[in-house]
Amino acid sequence: MSAAARRPRVIDGIAELREVVCERRAAGASVAFVPTMGALHDGHLALVRRATETADVVIVSVFVNPLQFGPGEDLDRYPRTLDADLDALTGRGVDVVFAPTVAEMYPDGPSSTRVTAGAVGALYEGASRPGHFDGMLTVVAKLFGIVQPDVAYFGQKDAQQVFLVQRMVRDLDLPIRVEVVPTVREADGLALSSRNRFLSPAERRAALTLSEALRAAEAAGPQGVAEVLAEAEAAFGASETVQPDYLVVVDPVTLLPVEPEASGPALVLVAARVGATRLIDNALISLR
Repeated sequence: MSAAARRPRVIDGIAELREVVCERRAAGASVAFVPTMGALHDGHLALVRRATETADVVIVSVFVNPLQFGPGEDLDRYPRTLDADLDALTGRGVDVVFAPTVAEMYPDGPSSTRVTAGAVGALYEGASRPGHFDGMLTVVAKLFGIVQPDVAYFGQKDAQQVFLVQRMVRDLDLPIRVEVVPTVREADGLALSSRNRFLSPAERRAALTLSEALRAAEAAGPQGVAEVLAEAEAAFGASETVQPDYLVVVDPVTLLPVEPEASGPALVLVAARVGATRLIDNALISLR
């Protein structure tokens, strides 16, 4: 098989993956890591593309982490498409796909030791999904410990997740560089998400409300925070299909809500339920 068509090696055991990484590091290779829950789309592939540009060895994990799903959430419904994911990664320079089972990652059941996300982890997504970010940080910390990459890649679409991972790396002095890749969107503006496949055609059209709200927020930036929120909220109208969860303007440095008179860079976070599917998005804007 040519290098261009090379299919990634699949490893499901922690010990085997560590052995492979150790061998490659002994040969002087650098390691890039892209953690995913699978159901790969072009947003994930943008992370992979960036990883292949910066490291000798690229490892992609595919693991649906039960710790970050609460009661009544879509753990069982979340798509598991490993064969299709491997097809998508073939020929893209990925060396290894780490696809452990839940039993491999949590041999004694859900781990008692957790990484906590703190006060910011209880806001926005954390308010709607209690415990989600503790579960996310715990599995990311485990994966970092297993893979021990030089650099890890995350997408800007999950802005709160990115903020918390970067803070964890700083707080715990982990020798890993976290690089953030811009959100990948469809031509009409919808942010790519593994959950988009759950949308009916009508819901898919309605989901554009999230990106429309962000565009309205960006346009209103020179008028200040109040106008940003008013214009973004107006984009939702009275749709019965789209039920907003939160819409907030935050400081990109602290991820806390900005003051009413704030100026300069700000991040607008939005989440909504479109039919039965929950979607998130965000955009960096300039105030005043």
